[in-house]
Amino acid sequence: MDTAGAEHMTAEAAQRWGSTLDSVVVYAQGAVCRRLARGMVPPDGRVRVTGLPRSLDPGSLRARVLGTSGVRVTEARVEVEAQPLDTGTPDELRREVERLSDEYAAAQGRRDRQLSLIEEVRALHPVPPARKREDPHRRTPVDAWLELADFVDERLTGLHTRLVELEEALHDVEHKLTVATDRLARASTDAPSAHVETTVCAVLALDATGDTKPEAGVEVELEYGVPGAVWVPTYRLTHRQGDGSGRLVLRASVAQRTGEDWTGVRIALATADLRRRTDLPRLRSIRIGRRQPAPAPSGWREPPAGLADLFTGYEAAGPRPATTAAPTVVVAGSALVGAAGGSASGPVPQPPPPAPPASQGYGGPPTAVPAPGGAYIPSPESFGGGMADLRRSAPSRPAGRPRTGGSSFEGAPAPMAPAAPGRAAPPPLPAPVAGPPQPSGAELDYAALVVCGPDEQGDRRGRLFPDVPFDPVATEYRRRAEAVAALPLPGQAVRPRESAGSFDHRFDATARADIPSDGTWHTVTVGEIPVGLRTEYLCVPSVEQTVYATLVLSNATDQALLAGPVEVTVDDDFLLTAALPTLAPGGVRRVGLGPAEGIRVTRRTNLHESTSGLRGNTTVLDHRVHVELANRLARPVTVEVRERVPVTSEPDVRIEERADWAAPEEGTGPDRHAPGTRVWRLDLPAGATAALDGGYEIRIPTGKALAGGNRRS
Repeated sequence: MDTAGAEHMTAEAAQRWGSTLDSVVVYAQGAVCRRLARGMVPPDGRVRVTGLPRSLDPGSLRARVLGTSGVRVTEARVEVEAQPLDTGTPDELRREVERLSDEYAAAQGRRDRQLSLIEEVRALHPVPPARKREDPHRRTPVDAWLELADFVDERLTGLHTRLVELEEALHDVEHKLTVATDRLARASTDAPSAHVETTVCAVLALDATGDTKPEAGVEVELEYGVPGAVWVPTYRLTHRQGDGSGRLVLRASVAQRTGEDWTGVRIALATADLRRRTDLPRLRSIRIGRRQPAPAPSGWREPPAGLADLFTGYEAAGPRPATTAAPTVVVAGSALVGAAGGSASGPVPQPPPPAPPASQGYGGPPTAVPAPGGAYIPSPESFGGGMADLRRSAPSRPAGRPRTGGSSFEGAPAPMAPAAPGRAAPPPLPAPVAGPPQPSGAELDYAALVVCGPDEQGDRRGRLFPDVPFDPVATEYRRRAEAVAALPLPGQAVRPRESAGSFDHRFDATARADIPSDGTWHTVTVGEIPVGLRTEYLCVPSVEQTVYATLVLSNATDQALLAGPVEVTVDDDFLLTAALPTLAPGGVRRVGLGPAEGIRVTRRTNLHESTSGLRGNTTVLDHRVHVELANRLARPVTVEVRERVPVTSEPDVRIEERADWAAPEEGTGPDRHAPGTRVWRLDLPAGATAALDGGYEIRIPTGKALAGGNRRS
């Protein structure tokens, strides 16, 4: 190897920076990852940060330099690299599945051949020779028939014995294949899934300003979004009887199949939705009368004249090397990546563009801003209609075609540039339709439009078109990653968006965690939440003569507690797993613990019917209720007994209560009480009993009666 080649390889190796996954924020569906990379800034300022997953969203990449080093990111591109795997790359699971698949096919073939032999032997039967009409009757050779039957029986016995052995072997191989396939499906997707390893890297352009030396070491932060991550909250509640507080530990069941293992990362959990809409709904008018044509969109503008002249200087600069990276828009020193395609290494000439002629109706020549790929595109602010001024009324880009190309231009500009190697030429554009422009619905979705770069074909350069996926392989990776959203939830678990309601919260884990990319649930401890606790006992003896234990939780923090399963431990003994409802900040809710066998309740009723009034024209229904409680526990308890009183909307029917019960406070949601509910609250010492007496009278005119009869308990 010559000296120049060695120096080139050294420079290429110096431009590669390894990255470490530092933190992950898991949303209701999807996650935002943050990677850190550190290295020395090369003289040309271009570096490649490796380690990104294939499933990343190309439009979510952000890059910035940490600290006050005076270095900023001026360009960021996504580049996909492929290289053959080493022969020593561990791939035992996949090879085991392939080996067992071949073994299963061989065992199944042997079993099928044995079945065919059995059918052939079973089909053996004596066939008498054809008898002519003039031939006399012949005697049947019984001995020969019996010998043939014995031969068939003996042969079938041996064949069936061998068939049983083959079926057992086939069943054993099938079981091993099922286990190996399940292990492969549950294995981490961080390992390469083919004989060719594909890696994603971010190509950054660093610019040193001021007195900063280009060789100074800097730390770069990369942030990107990935699909295929979900989480649900779970809890562990520890409580001691007689204590007014408890320990509620928030845990999370996290599952991810993003294509990279999260090892030693800081985990944060958010209830927000990464795919929520951000556009304002459009309120349309309601017209009465003759139908009128829909007005043209206010943001629509036809392409300005002389747009192709903006790329004259770019084409005059000569050819540029073809790569697989993509240009991206840079805003305020941070880079926003859109797709793959464009150059990633080496300086790119950016000559100033010639001033295009002024177009009618736009008030002068448009200004130009440099595009990351070396081209100059008109500034959105230079036109009256903003970004929509660069639109055109042509069909949208064919599906599956990249946003920008990696072709090189040679010579002077031409009406139709040659297609890039490996890319099919686009279909010819249709002839322009006379009349006003008729944009399609995709062309009016301004948030999904991208500016075509200088490497596009024909008159597409510098104009806005609907965005399409740039990498079909990456699209397949993201589709497989999103399948994790169909995982069955753990028992009594609720998805964050269903329980969070109209608010969004974020929960930061106190320690780093490891979550492999295997698509199964993993438990992560987030932190401890102080809650107020008190134990209360409830009973509704008119429905069921059983006392139930409940925990009254009060949330005094500024964060909501989402609905989910909670493991309740009382006095260091596991009690049960209950369902915790959503508890807003400052809210109070009950959690049922099941029947309390140590407290007994008995209810008896008595009804007495009589008449009153001067002429006995009023029927009086006197209801008496007697409730007895017995506390057999070794501690005092507070019991709430719920009863009911009839309610009426008839002015002639009167209800008079005769008890010391009280109406409960109005609750919300599950704690809302039905009309006519009455409660007794009393404290029972250990081993004590109590009796509660109550009742009510219903006074009805004699000419009326209760629906269903008056004599009811």
